Amino acid sequence: MRKPIIAGNWKLNKTPHEAILLVDELKRELVDITGVDVVLCPPFVDLTDVSEALIDHDIALGAQNLFWEDAGAFTGEISAPMLKDLGVAFVIIGHSERRQYFHETNETVNKRLRAALKHGLTPIVCVGENLAQRESNKTFDIIKDHCEGSLNGLTAEEMKKVVLAYEPVWAIGTGKTATPLQAQEVHIFIRQLLGKMFNAEIASSVRIQYGGSVTPDNIVSLMAQADIDGALVGGASLKAPSFAAIVKGSVK
Repeated sequence: MRKPIIAGNWKLNKTPHEAILLVDELKRELVDITGVDVVLCPPFVDLTDVSEALIDHDIALGAQNLFWEDAGAFTGEISAPMLKDLGVAFVIIGHSERRQYFHETNETVNKRLRAALKHGLTPIVCVGENLAQRESNKTFDIIKDHCEGSLNGLTAEEMKKVVLAYEPVWAIGTGKTATPLQAQEVHIFIRQLLGKMFNAEIASSVRIQYGGSVTPDNIVSLMAQADIDGALVGGASLKAPSFAAIVKGSVK
């Protein structure tokens, strides 16, 4: 049985002071929670403070991106060794906002993914279609393209260390959510694709999150689907009560 994983993507929100307040509240809300991996992904400027606040707590620390080189003349970038030194364990790669606003491609996602694996970080690799692509029945084509391009060249052993996140772009921050059956349909497709790309063991063991306007009201119905293993949570991760409710609702 795959262990659920709930990750909070804070995006461009929370000063270091605000981050500490949120983490302290979450630690109280989730003090006895078991059976689920919980990850917080604050902005880079918050990582040091959040890392210190999470000492001796089961909540893991994640980053929202990384560069593929370890060091060098790359102004404004953050490397995997830097993240590791701060206690980061997970890193989001290829989020739709990175693809949309910062021209991320399958090729750059693949390079970042390899850097993460090289340094023992667990990548959360995002795939998903936009509204126009869904309405033109290209969802599965886009998912196939994202998966094959982003995961290109990985061995089965490397793939075991990856978390995937299906994010229908049309549902991110819009209040629209793919129905549980719509999400499950894509998750099944991803799992079948992983079987073809790698093997049956990988297909059954890799955790696939759903992301897109996840709330306390829909988490239970989403998690009731056989192939949904958690959630990558945006707006609802910015308030402790809503994020804690999602975490608690994820335990199957």
